[in-house]
Parts: sequence; C-alpha cells; structure tokens
Amino acid sequence: MDIKDLAYALDTFYFLVSGALVMWMAAGFAMLEAGLVRSKSTVEILTKNIVLFAVASIMYMLMGYNLMYPGDGNGYIPAIDLSFMFGGDNVPEEVLATPMDGWYDGSYYSGMSDFFFQVVFVATAMSIVSGAVAERMKLWAFLLFSVVMTGFIYPIQGYWKWGGGWLDAAGFSDFAGSGVVHLAGASAALAGVLLLGARKGKYGKDGSINAIPGANLPLATLGTFILWLGWFGFNGGSELVLSNVGEANAVAAVFVNTNMAAAGGVVAALITARLLFGKADLTMALNGALAGLVAITAEPLTPTPLWATLIGAIGGILVVFSIITIDKMKIDDPVGAISVHGVVGIWGLIAVVLTNGDASIGSQLLGAGAIFAWVFGVSLITWLIIKAVMGIRVSEEEEYEGVDIGECGMEAYPEFVNK
Repeated sequence: MDIKDLAYALDTFYFLVSGALVMWMAAGFAMLEAGLVRSKSTVEILTKNIVLFAVASIMYMLMGYNLMYPGDGNGYIPAIDLSFMFGGDNVPEEVLATPMDGWYDGSYYSGMSDFFFQVVFVATAMSIVSGAVAERMKLWAFLLFSVVMTGFIYPIQGYWKWGGGWLDAAGFSDFAGSGVVHLAGASAALAGVLLLGARKGKYGKDGSINAIPGANLPLATLGTFILWLGWFGFNGGSELVLSNVGEANAVAAVFVNTNMAAAGGVVAALITARLLFGKADLTMALNGALAGLVAITAEPLTPTPLWATLIGAIGGILVVFSIITIDKMKIDDPVGAISVHGVVGIWGLIAVVLTNGDASIGSQLLGAGAIFAWVFGVSLITWLIIKAVMGIRVSEEEEYEGVDIGECGMEAYPEFVNK
C-alpha cells in the first residue's frame, strides 16, 4: 500500500472512531438527564434522547449537512444543495482532481467520515435542550422542534463559522464548538424554558425556591463519566487528522488538555459548593466536570496543561454561581444545561484569547452574540408556532402523575414510583 493511501485510511479511521465516541455521548446525556429528573419522568426523557438522535441523523442528511457545508453562499446564507442524500463520491473532489503521487498533505479523509463526525455534533446540541425542558414539555412538541433545530437552525450558524461563512472571515475562533454546539444548544433551551415555565412546586408564592432532587444520582454520575470519555472524540476528532508527527502531537495535547480542564472543573465546583453550602454537593461536582469540558472546547490545542486546568476551574466556579442565579431568576432548568453549556460556553469562547494569539476578544464576543441572537430568536419563533398549533406543556394532571404515564404509558420504576 502506498504511504499516502495508508495516511488517508488512517485519518478516515480516526475520524470515524472519534465520531463513534461523540455518538456515545448521547448515552451520557440520556443517563445524566435520567438521573437528575424525578423517577416519574424517566421513560419520557430516555425516549426523547434516543429519538432526537435519530431525528438529528435524518434531518442532517436531508438538509442540515448541505446547509452547513455547501461550498458556496454569500457568507450569511448558504447555497442550497440537497445532493448529499443521493450519495456521490466518497473521496473529496480536490483529492480526485490531483495526481495520486502528490495530493496528500495530511488534510484529506473520506467525505462520508466527515458527515458522520458532523452529524453526531448536531445531535449533541439538541441533547442540551432535552434536559432543560424536562418533566413538563409535551414529547411530540419537543420532537417537532428537534426537526427544525437540527435541519435548519443549527446548520445555519454552523455554516457561519465552520462552513467558511462570515464569522470565520471575521476571525471568530471556535475549535470544537463551545459556541457552535454548546452555546447554540443552550440558547435554544433558554427560549423553550422561558415559554414553558417552571415545574409545579418549584417556586413558592412567597418567593421561595424548592429543590426537586433527581431520582438516581449513580445514573447521573455514570452519565457524566460517559460524557467525559466521549469528549475526547469531540475535541480530539476536531483536529481532523492524525497521520503525521505534528498532528499526532496535537491530538495528544488536545486529549491531555480536555482531561485537565474537566478535572479543574470538578475540583473548583466542589470547593465552591462547599464554601457556599457547607456540603460537598455531588450535582455541582458533576456539572463542574461538564463545565470544564465545555470551557476548553473552544480552544483545547494552544493552552498548556496548567492553563487548561485553570480554564476548566473557572468554568467550574462559574457554573455553580450561574445555576444559583438562574434559579433565583425563577428560570427552571432541572439539569443546569443553560448554565453548563450557555454561560460556560461563552466563557470558553472568551478564554480562547488567553492562549491563542490569533484570536481577539472582539471577534469572540461577536461570535457569541451572533450565535445567541440567531439561535435564541429563531428558536423562540419556532416554539411560539408549536405552542399555537399543538401546545408545548402537558396538563397539570399529567405533570403530577408524571410525563412517563401521560406521554409514554409506562414507568421506569413501576415497583416504587416517587410522586
């Protein structure tokens, strides 16, 4: 086998394995969310997580991928090209057009592997929405929104950066998606939560905030570990290739920095919770891990391991204060998704300038503002339309009995359901 063929095969295989690791994050979100909601809402949230992944895969094939990577457009609105669903050459055109004795420079891989890697990212963004609207949203309203989010809303802002659009031209830097994936998901979630309202009993008429504990913290912890593992594919795969010394070293650095940021987030969040509450709060430690991971995702290559740890630690501190503040604002987010992926996503974009000399604070804030404005605005309109057509919230009786029975007709723990 020619050495160039071997490099092409290795990079394609690395891309596919990275995509499979990111796909495994869907299981992490499912376990995390199932552990942080009440037992009477478990089946419904598991249903949402597996179906949203299927919807994302189909919609990204039909429309999303070609909107995000059209190879054309004016920088703001991509050209519409729906040819991907009908197949085509698996090898990129630039590879086919160049003689095999000189084309490989460490940047080519199978076109199908690129689609697979990208489709699991859009599913991740949609998973963020699932937890924030848990326990009171109609299942079919959520799934209808997922069609619009994965087929249209997410790909447009993805095109602005990763598809070579206007944000990319403006110097906005987002290596693996603190903004494009995580802030986008949180922005859509915030729009839905504001229209949906809080769970019954969450906030008292006297202004009190009532904790609603999750049903299964071992499951939530397992979900966090799964997400931590999957993030190595999320960030590591975003290096795109592996087949030369420079790229192999870069991938190793991304793995180390991703891990260190998560570790920093856990420790910082736990210490912050101990100082504020007087106890070691496991849920804050879990969210601290995820916050550290989100924070480093915008730039996991240029920091030193120490810098990565500090960036993750600041994310871990931020997420604790953000969860408390959002709760005081009476915005009910059962799993802390808006804080983890939105607030810390913005921090991750800002943190890029600390270690990447090519990035500017202006371009980073521009990117964060544009992503939030687009996703929040269009999501709000979409939620309003769905609300007018079919409603988005279950009845009070269904919420009291549990959305598992009302929406799915079954219980996750039939022998002992905590009402």
